[in-house]
Amino acid sequence: MKKRCFWVNLKNPLYVKYHDEEWGKPCHNDKLLYELLILESFQAGLSWECILNKRENFRLAYDNFEIDKVIKYDDKKIEELLSNEGIIRNRLKIKASIKNSIIFKQIQKEFKTFDNYIWSFSDNKIICESCAVKTKSPLSDKISKDLKKRGMTFVGTTIIYSYLQAIGVINAHEKGCSEAKV
Repeated sequence: MKKRCFWVNLKNPLYVKYHDEEWGKPCHNDKLLYELLILESFQAGLSWECILNKRENFRLAYDNFEIDKVIKYDDKKIEELLSNEGIIRNRLKIKASIKNSIIFKQIQKEFKTFDNYIWSFSDNKIICESCAVKTKSPLSDKISKDLKKRGMTFVGTTIIYSYLQAIGVINAHEKGCSEAKV
């Protein structure tokens, strides 16, 4: 039987698939980097499993995370999102997702890709850590500070630390996990 990190709910096939196929794997696709950043921002105060269970609903509600559509969302679209029971209906997070999308595009323009930006903080290297229960690091502190300086919200160090794990900048599978690198 395949060994997995202790936090994986083995009764949730979405969570198992996410752990096995996505979490901790280096991601260099700007579309997926964008989707995960928006989803992570909705996680604030909630569990990742909750967000993961709503991921397909988010994809539908957010036009499959087509950034050029999201940056044009107006008050009518915000009200539509607030009435969508399939996603997290938090006005501040929804407005932040639109604002953060605009800033994401600005970063893409400045660095050619968001991938170039986010991976530059680790010199394009994967940071392998043990699966100790951590919620932040000097790296997540630094990136969070930079994103906030650029105007993003819901990108605190805990959210960014989780994001870095999700996109594989930080690989923190526990020792004994089939996906572990340490």
